[in-house]
Amino acid sequence: MRLVLLSGGSGKRLWPLSNDARSKQFLRVLEDREKQLSSMVQRVFGQLNDVGLGDSTVIATGKGQVEMLENQLGKDVPLIVEPERRDTFPAIALAAAYLYTMTETSLNDVVSVLPVDPYVDTAFFKRILDLETLLDDTGADLALMGVKPTYPSEKYGYIVPTKGESKNYINVDHFTEKPNTELAKQLIEESALWNCGVFAFRLNYVISILESLGLPLNYEELSQQFAKLPKISFDYAVVEKAKNIVALPYEGFWKDLGTWNTLTEEMATQQIGKGIISDDSENTHLINELDLPVTVLGVSNAIVAVSPDGILVSDKEQSPRIKEVMKGFDQRPMYEERQWGSYRVLDYSRYSANNEEVLTKKIKIDEGANISYHCHHMRQEVWTIVKGHGRYAENGVIRSIKPGDVVIVQAETLHAIKADEALELIEVQIGSQLIEEDIDRKFMKWEEIEANCSQVRG
Repeated sequence: MRLVLLSGGSGKRLWPLSNDARSKQFLRVLEDREKQLSSMVQRVFGQLNDVGLGDSTVIATGKGQVEMLENQLGKDVPLIVEPERRDTFPAIALAAAYLYTMTETSLNDVVSVLPVDPYVDTAFFKRILDLETLLDDTGADLALMGVKPTYPSEKYGYIVPTKGESKNYINVDHFTEKPNTELAKQLIEESALWNCGVFAFRLNYVISILESLGLPLNYEELSQQFAKLPKISFDYAVVEKAKNIVALPYEGFWKDLGTWNTLTEEMATQQIGKGIISDDSENTHLINELDLPVTVLGVSNAIVAVSPDGILVSDKEQSPRIKEVMKGFDQRPMYEERQWGSYRVLDYSRYSANNEEVLTKKIKIDEGANISYHCHHMRQEVWTIVKGHGRYAENGVIRSIKPGDVVIVQAETLHAIKADEALELIEVQIGSQLIEEDIDRKFMKWEEIEANCSQVRG
């Protein structure tokens, strides 16, 4: 069996920690076996390794999440990078083409697709393995896995079975999206399951759909013609048209950690970051990503979340409203994790007199990591090294850097930096347009950079 994890979305439900660059699956608020803070995607991949599925897993994602995934999972996990966001059908179709032409997966092999961030016991992933047997036994087009409901929820979609003989699986009649409580009760009585977004098919099933659309089956060719894929969900494009769908019940623990009230229920600690929560602040959680202390006095059943993107103080039960409240609020991400480390925006100003922007960042580069050899066209940068030692490359010359050094990087200047020990620097960008797209990369690896620099100074 091959697994495809879908990693997408940005979302505002966990604002201010989640943003366009850091989706909920990347928030390090859970605790791993070593009592270290970890994210949902790190937890899921650890569980997949536990059941022997890690090596057969690929992740379908967008360009904006590549560095975050590599930062948290390393570079050994294959990533299928969508050229643009076009919903789940194009993402899964591209993943199918990747498995078909870039791996040894056969057309008869079973592919399971699931979200990258389920909060479940490891038994959940063992149950996914049973989908292959179910496809063998039933000859179905699609095999889904549904969670046996524990209460009549209005938040989830339901997989509704056909009426008839009870088996260890169900034949799917139809789907019902987010019913009211009364209808949800009725659906549970009919043995309906919560739709947790897990389904399996034989690779040939999706490859044949690509053929019918007249699209290339080769991964690289399909990637180049990605915009021709219909912008539609897999549910509408494939599931609703399938003639024979079965579903496997899962009766273990499953939870959607998509809101602050559900996420805090699973956090191992009441407080992350600097601050004080008074003893009479019962069932209150504080997550503070800033260096400033936050004090919470006499406030119970609340979430206080502080990040460079903003500050949220909310009653936990009311916290799901944040998505609606933040609708239309748009700003650049103020914190990002990259494959080499992370950065936090400290200040941003725009000066109308000369039409210039000034952006100040605090950048952390992990020991042994390096920023690519690149240049910018619309800005200059001033770097002040505040911690650690490393090497700086500029227009073919490499020299050492240390705390107190100041580097001025003019526009069109090729430059890179490597941390011989963990580096911290303050970067001030000055230019007419400060956007992440203003970058022209030449080399990614430090070995390539050294090979193309003629001078090395101590």
